[in-house]
Amino acid sequence: MLATLFVALLALQQPPALPAGPPPSARLQVFLDCSDCFADYLREETPFVDYVRDRTQADVHVIITSVETGGGGREYALAFAGLGRRAGNDQTLKAITGTGDPDEIRRQQVLTVLRIGLLQYLAADGAPPQLDVNVKLAAAEPGDAAPRRDPWNNWVFSLRGSASADVEQSNSQREASGAFSADRITPNWKLTFGVEFDHETEEFDLDEDDPVKVSREEREVNGLVVKALGEHWSLGATGELRSSTFDNTRLRIGAAPAIEYNFFPYSAYQRRQLRVNYALGLVHQSYYEETLFGKLEETLPGHELAVNYAQTERWGSVEGEVEWFQYLNDLSKSRLEANGELSWRIVRGLSISGEANASRIRDQISLRRRDATQEEILLRLLELQSDYQYGFSVSLTYTFGSIFSSIVNPRFGQ
Repeated sequence: MLATLFVALLALQQPPALPAGPPPSARLQVFLDCSDCFADYLREETPFVDYVRDRTQADVHVIITSVETGGGGREYALAFAGLGRRAGNDQTLKAITGTGDPDEIRRQQVLTVLRIGLLQYLAADGAPPQLDVNVKLAAAEPGDAAPRRDPWNNWVFSLRGSASADVEQSNSQREASGAFSADRITPNWKLTFGVEFDHETEEFDLDEDDPVKVSREEREVNGLVVKALGEHWSLGATGELRSSTFDNTRLRIGAAPAIEYNFFPYSAYQRRQLRVNYALGLVHQSYYEETLFGKLEETLPGHELAVNYAQTERWGSVEGEVEWFQYLNDLSKSRLEANGELSWRIVRGLSISGEANASRIRDQISLRRRDATQEEILLRLLELQSDYQYGFSVSLTYTFGSIFSSIVNPRFGQ
């Protein structure tokens, strides 16, 4: 009797049962895979699907990548990949934003394309009875069918300037920098030109008669011209003017024609690339101080070979680059550099990412003959001799719990 009464009391304390909602499998499960795509906004504005945080639980895997367009805007590519019983139902859609478009316009463009892509999966088993689609297009203006005249002829210009100061009682740091660029990007031509300068001054009060004052300056002018030769070949040329107090370069003038081959079609650049680039040219350098090899100026031939690989897939992404440069007048003077990034989803909830870079250095022809002072070493005012450089970082992430990630709560920040 007491046992029966105890069970009855427990039943009275239970909260009333909530109406049963549709089972998770009744809604489309989506895995959103991107790093800079307004993810929270997209989840909030597509409540007709469930977002999951593990691709093994998804019906659709959406990979969003973006690159800068020739006009200074961005091109977002949304690759939809069906999983499970929807395997093989894949497509790629694109959203294009213009120069100076605010984030509100950019994220609305991406959202529109995401909705369009998801609709085909929603309707694959028959359009849901509650589905309501409204389409609204901007009214066409007279003459829209004719090509519009571009008074800038695809040229895009950019100006940037900055200044900063950080002052304490015993030391101060001031910096000024600026840049100008001019770019013209078309399907068959790529022309880019840039000018940059940076000036930094530091002053230290060491309780001596005169404070220690040091400065670093860098100036650079660079240019690139590329002509497309089909889906796999490109022909181009690079040029530069440069000066730097750090590496003892009063003036560096260099020019080199180059050729590039892409093993994949250039049109597949958003998902994968394997490019091999070779350049051959001349460099003339003059120095602030006499170099380790007794030179104040010299003209040298050199060549460079670079291999770049990048791939974005459902399992993650990988990117790597290897560059080798050599002076032809002295084959012992060369530099080999390699760097790479990897992001890999190993199993459900477990992922690993890492970055690594390494250099074998044999081309420091501009090193000063004299020894560096302690101040110059500690403040990194000039380049020091080194045979190698390397660095790496690795991170491992494991997540578990609820598979759903649709809810966004902005309280107290993200």
